[in-house]
Amino acid sequence: MTLAQQAVPSPGRIAAAREIESLHNAEQCSRAARTVADHADDAADCQRLLDMLGLDPALGKQRD
Repeated sequence: MTLAQQAVPSPGRIAAAREIESLHNAEQCSRAARTVADHADDAADCQRLLDMLGLDPALGKQRD
């Protein structure tokens, strides 16, 4: 089968896939923020680590 013969995904399927990926990414960031907080020495260390990783501290408060 050549590339020209393959079915083109519909815009609805693409939007659904993007939404699923967005939810998965939010869950991963939430877990990462909680893991960083769990391993940090204190609040300042936690904030510095979260900043380095580009994570929002509020993400760690969200539950899966």
